Amino acid sequence: MPVKVEPTPPLPGLSPVGGKPLVARFDGGRLSSDGGVLALREVERRLGIADRLAACLDDPRSPEGIRHSLAEIIRFRLLMIAAGYEDANDAATLRHDPAFKLALDRLPDAAALCSQPTISRLENLPDLRALLRMGRAMVALYCASFRQVPRRIVLDLDDTFDPVHGGQQLRLFNAYHDAYGFQPLVVFDGDGRPVAAMLRPARRPTGAEARGFLRRLVREIRSHWPRVEILIRADSHFCAPEVLDFCRAARIDFVLGVATTTTLRRHVLALEESTTARQAARSDNAKLRRYKAFFDGARSWSRVERIIARVEVGPQGTDTRFVVTSLRAGDPRSIYEDLYCARGQAENHIKAWKRHLAADRTSCMKATANQLRLMLHTGAYWTLWALRSLMPKRSTWRVAQFDTLRLRLIKLAMRVVDLKTRVTLHLPAACPDQAILRLILERLPRLAC
Repeated sequence: MPVKVEPTPPLPGLSPVGGKPLVARFDGGRLSSDGGVLALREVERRLGIADRLAACLDDPRSPEGIRHSLAEIIRFRLLMIAAGYEDANDAATLRHDPAFKLALDRLPDAAALCSQPTISRLENLPDLRALLRMGRAMVALYCASFRQVPRRIVLDLDDTFDPVHGGQQLRLFNAYHDAYGFQPLVVFDGDGRPVAAMLRPARRPTGAEARGFLRRLVREIRSHWPRVEILIRADSHFCAPEVLDFCRAARIDFVLGVATTTTLRRHVLALEESTTARQAARSDNAKLRRYKAFFDGARSWSRVERIIARVEVGPQGTDTRFVVTSLRAGDPRSIYEDLYCARGQAENHIKAWKRHLAADRTSCMKATANQLRLMLHTGAYWTLWALRSLMPKRSTWRVAQFDTLRLRLIKLAMRVVDLKTRVTLHLPAACPDQAILRLILERLPRLAC
């Protein structure tokens, strides 16, 4: 009698429950562990990220041999990254996943999605001109995300270290981090929207480099909004004379950190002494902050500027910080605490971009390919940011981290049944977040596009 061969052997090592053995096999049929990717599909379609980026590329392939359009490849890659699959090698299995097929407008029985080699060829496709077009497309996406033209926008400019472990173009040794890597320039607005990301070597940007980057960015934003007011926030290594002169000439407000110098310290010596005396007289020994505004300028600056000094005295001693601003109105405390310190939120945005969406996976040999990767990961950031923006304003969902959104709303088991007249999707009846998923799908028309 022939021996019955099981196509999928059971999983070993499971203990019995209630005296009955547990038999588990990977034979459930058309199941997916990423059912929530269909919600991301609707967000991406509203924003049109893949179509915007694909329109910037010239497709060198023969039209009659194309099986996967550039927009489809980009969309697949964006959804993979947003779902937590930052490695293009994961496409080898996900290209057969029924949820991802539906997200790319293919039925479960249709041909497989694109493979990892196809994605890699896309990453190496754009040249410098195409990347510049894609950068402008990302700024256009940012401007389109507003329902109406804002009166003022706040842009947080920062750089972040990205270590590499190969011979990539543009890599540079950074002594502070004791590693080779890149140091991309990244811009987010005050609400966490990504605006731009530029790959660059791992060194502090010069004033001329920061000025050139800001000139291109501001020109592109004002091509959409000619009269919008712009406020730039950044730390002290962006406070260069070239940046200050450009902001003045372009009518851009700024609040920038300033490195402490002996000249600046002379303005606050009396304030430091009096603050130390006041703090010592306090019974609770808590920190005491005081502020002062004055006009001064470095020798390299073309004019004097308004400088805000923050003096803080506590049990650990005296800490004094300086910021320079073009704002004439506003008291020193509000400018420093409410405006400048708020730029610290940009660090959380960069953390989400790098840690939750793996934007530091810049392992391609070509610099152009790594720049495209930054844009793809920024596009994935857009999908999760827009998904979160649909949440109720006073709920904890509105401030949830992206990895929490992924775990709770994207990683959903789903069974796909392809019938003659419809495709039925069966989600877990015990899903704890089905109410919020229903709510955000109902609110999709609110997304600006």
